[in-house]
Amino acid sequence: MTVDHPVESQATTPARGGTLPAASPSTAPGGRGGPGGTGGTDETGGTGGTSAPPEARPGGFDWPPAVEKASRELLLDLFGPSPAVRVELWDGYALGPRTGTRVLVRNPHALRRALSHPGELGFARAFVAGDLEIDGDIFEALALRTRIARLRPSAAVLRAAVVLARQFGPRPPQPPPEEARLRGRAHSRSRDAEAISHHYDVSNDFYRLVLGPAMTYSCAVWESPSTDLAAAQAAKHELICRKLGLRPDERLLDVGCGWGSMLLHAARHHGVTGVGITISAEQAAEARRRVAEAGLADRIEIRLQDYREITDGPFDAISSVGMVEHVGRAKLPVYFRTLFELLRPGGRLLNHGISFPGDPASAARSRPRIGPVPLPKDADFLHRYVFPDGELHEIGALTTLMQGGGFEVRHIENLREHYALTLRAWVSNLEEHWDEAVALVGAGRARVWRLYMAGSALSFEAGLSQIHQVLGVRPDAGASHQPLRPSY
Repeated sequence: MTVDHPVESQATTPARGGTLPAASPSTAPGGRGGPGGTGGTDETGGTGGTSAPPEARPGGFDWPPAVEKASRELLLDLFGPSPAVRVELWDGYALGPRTGTRVLVRNPHALRRALSHPGELGFARAFVAGDLEIDGDIFEALALRTRIARLRPSAAVLRAAVVLARQFGPRPPQPPPEEARLRGRAHSRSRDAEAISHHYDVSNDFYRLVLGPAMTYSCAVWESPSTDLAAAQAAKHELICRKLGLRPDERLLDVGCGWGSMLLHAARHHGVTGVGITISAEQAAEARRRVAEAGLADRIEIRLQDYREITDGPFDAISSVGMVEHVGRAKLPVYFRTLFELLRPGGRLLNHGISFPGDPASAARSRPRIGPVPLPKDADFLHRYVFPDGELHEIGALTTLMQGGGFEVRHIENLREHYALTLRAWVSNLEEHWDEAVALVGAGRARVWRLYMAGSALSFEAGLSQIHQVLGVRPDAGASHQPLRPSY
C-alpha cells in the first residue's frame, strides 16, 4: 500500500517557523516496540486510510496489532475517510488528503484521553501532554473541532475502549501537570489570588514574546488587519481614554492593571495620575519597573492589591480591562458596587471584557449553568488550563448588573472582530519564538497557550465569543457630564 505521509520523525514544525518539542515515544507493557523496535503491521483497520510499510516506521511507535487495529477503527469512526486535514497515527496510517497541516496521533495514550473525556478536554489533554501534535497551521487543524465534539458511543468506540483498557488498564493517563488544581471557596480572596497566579505568574519574559513590546494582554483596536500590533494596542488605550474623557491631573484607577500599559499611556498622553492594582506578583513587579523606566513613578502607583481592599477613593475615572472575567457571577454585584463607591459623582467607569452571545434559540437548555446564566460550550479546557474560575457573562446580564450597582450605562461597543485579529497576532508571535517560549515555560505550558489562543480566535470569528466595552457613569444629581453625542 502506498504511503502519502508516513510519520517521518518525532519533531514537527509549527506554522510561521520554530521547532516544536519532540514527543517521547512510549513503550507499553507487552508491546512489540520501543526505541529500535522491529516495526508493526500495515493493516488498514478500515477503508479510507493509508498505512506505512513496517520498514518505513520509526522505532518506538509500535504497539500490539489489536491496539493498532482498534486505534485505526476509532480514528475512521471519528473523522471519516476524508477529514479536512491529514490525520495520522504513529504507525503511518493516515486519513484525509495530502495537506500542509497534519494532526499526528503520537501514541495510544492520546486516544485513551479522548475516550475517557469525550469532546474538547480529552483531546486538549493529549495535545498539552505531547501525545497528539499539530504540524503546520493550527487554525486549519482546529477545523476538526466539530468532529471531535461528536464523539459518541459506537461499535468502534466501544471496541477501542475495551482493547485499550486490556492493554493499559481501565484508568486513563494522569492529566498534564499544567492543569490547575485550586483550593478553597470559589472567588474568595485567597483562591482568586491562586487562580490569577496560575495564569499570569508564568513568566514576564514569556508574555513579552507573545504580546510584543506593548505588553498588553487584552483586545487591541485595529484600523485594518495590516495594522501593527503595538499600534493597535495603543489605539485601544487611546479609545478607552477618550471614552473616559480623561483630563490632566485627574485620578485614574486601573483595576487589573497587568503590566501597567494602560496607565503609562494615560499618564503620557492625558496627564493623569494613576493607581494600578493587580494580584499577580510578577505583573506588579514588572509594572513598577516599567513605570520607573518611563520616569513616571511620581504619577503612577502600582499595588499588589485586591479590588475589595481599596480604601483611598474617590477617583475621577476607573478602567477595568480584562478583569470582569475573573470576578465571577456571584461577585459581580459586589464588584460594580465597590467601583461605584470609589468614584466621585460624575465619575466614569469603562468596563472592557469578554462576553458570550445570548441564546435566542434556547440552545443552552442542556448546557451547564451558573444560576440563570449558561456557561459557554466546551469550557472545560479553558477552565482547567487557562482561566481557572473564569466566568463569561452575557452582555445584557452584565449591563443589568452594572446598572444595579448604581451606574448609568451610556455606551456599549462590541469589538469581536478586533479580538480575533489580536489573538492571531499573538499566535504568530508565539510560533515565531517557539524555542524561546519552551525554554522559558516548558513545552506543556507553551502548548496550552498555542491551543487556547488559536481556538479563541476562531471562536471570536464565528461569533461564539464577543467582547464589549461598556461605559458607565456615577450620576451627579441627575447630571451625567457626558457629551450630547459621543465622539469616540
